[in-house]
Amino acid sequence: MSKNTTVLLGFIVLKFILQYFAIHPVYELHRDEFLHLDQANHLAWGYASVPPVTSWISLLIQFLGNSVFWIKFFPALFGAITIWVVWQTIDVLGGKLFAKSLGAIAVLFSVLLRLNVLYQPNSLDVLIWTSFFFILIRWIQSGHKKWLYYAAIIFAIGFLNKYNVVFLLMGILPAWLLSKHRAVFLKRDFYIALLVGFLLILPNLYWQYANDFPVFAHLKELSETQLAHLSKIDFLKGQIWYFLGSIFVLIAGIIGLLRYPAFKPYRVFVLTLVFTLAIYTGFNAKSYYAIGLYPIYLAFGAVYLEKIIPRRRFWWLGTAALGIPVLFIIPFFRVALPVNSPEFIVTHAGRFQKLGMLRWEDGKEHQLPQDFADMLGWKELARKLDSISSTLSDKNKIMILCDNYGQAGAINYYSAHKTTDAVSFSADYINWINTHQPIVHLIRVVEFPAEDDELQTVGPAFEQAKLLDSIANPFAREYRTKIYLFSHPLIDINKSLHEVLIEERNKY
Repeated sequence: MSKNTTVLLGFIVLKFILQYFAIHPVYELHRDEFLHLDQANHLAWGYASVPPVTSWISLLIQFLGNSVFWIKFFPALFGAITIWVVWQTIDVLGGKLFAKSLGAIAVLFSVLLRLNVLYQPNSLDVLIWTSFFFILIRWIQSGHKKWLYYAAIIFAIGFLNKYNVVFLLMGILPAWLLSKHRAVFLKRDFYIALLVGFLLILPNLYWQYANDFPVFAHLKELSETQLAHLSKIDFLKGQIWYFLGSIFVLIAGIIGLLRYPAFKPYRVFVLTLVFTLAIYTGFNAKSYYAIGLYPIYLAFGAVYLEKIIPRRRFWWLGTAALGIPVLFIIPFFRVALPVNSPEFIVTHAGRFQKLGMLRWEDGKEHQLPQDFADMLGWKELARKLDSISSTLSDKNKIMILCDNYGQAGAINYYSAHKTTDAVSFSADYINWINTHQPIVHLIRVVEFPAEDDELQTVGPAFEQAKLLDSIANPFAREYRTKIYLFSHPLIDINKSLHEVLIEERNKY
């Protein structure tokens, strides 16, 4: 085994070790992870929340046992492959072991440590962006038509994983039109590759069409409930924080693209960076949407620094360059990752507040970072649901109706004794509700604060109505979520549910 391969394997092994140690045992799965896992039980070419690739990975996770180990394995794997792609990029750019190590360290000790903690489409999204850039570099170097087809396939996979990849295309197209590489738009193979990519994403496009394009409703809701609380300055600040320890490598990459003669063919990537960031800023996007842009620029920066560091000073300057990202990640690791207990975070709130970690999507300050609060209270909820359902007769005639997808998914994942899947009128669960099942008992999980008193609004439709329990974990986002039991309906519950379902679907 060569020295290069040994070092690369070392970085990949370290990546997996860090990801598995990046979560304090007190934390459970994240609310989004539950939704993605449940999609494996409802395979389709599209979902209201994400395209279909996540459901395919969830099906594989289910086949492997559906354990937390495998749920966390895949985002770590995508992060590890991202390091490998950066390593390969540096190799084709002419970088040696130092540049490859610097690029790997810059990617390893960055925001990807946090991104790769959660099973979401974001980890694969970053890998797709990095791979797409690598393919463009290979096309520039060789001009071989196969790279155009690879680009189409990678883009299609990215599109079927997360629509965010469209912004990559929006940034690349004007940049390439303004460069000498615009000649590619005159090539027959370019349009054949476009057709290949279109055919690959066509099933998802048809699904969107057949379902009245729920992606637009999702974007509208996202804009009104989350993006409205964000500012363009916050977006730009985020770009600095994400790779703070290796910011000098990023800057070196941009300078190298502008000044280093060997990088002249790739200067189109500077325009790509400018256009993509400008588009994101104009859309008032979340700052993490752009993370996939940067690994490739770290590759350019690592090669450029290797070339310009004077030989007589290489030992100490090179050592410093390799060490700086590691030193910066230590405070980042302790604050940005869920390695501390909720009690510790509350006690040391100042350090988290200074970094904006306690500001949620609602624009308000809370006691824990939002993602951390989204990983608490779920086992408690499932345990209490089990306790309630175990006392009921007619166990095959129970409906568990939740207020949000996190509650439904958590019950479906953690519950040990449930006889029916929990559902909700939120996210993809709205398409999975069975309004024809016989219902004797309705268990309602109602988030706090509720708009209405369930005992007054739902209670009259049943012979028995009780408030039985609530979530007691004060650190959970679901704190004070209430659990109601309604038994023996006095009206046609299925008809009422169907009417509500139609009304909710019409909102989309």
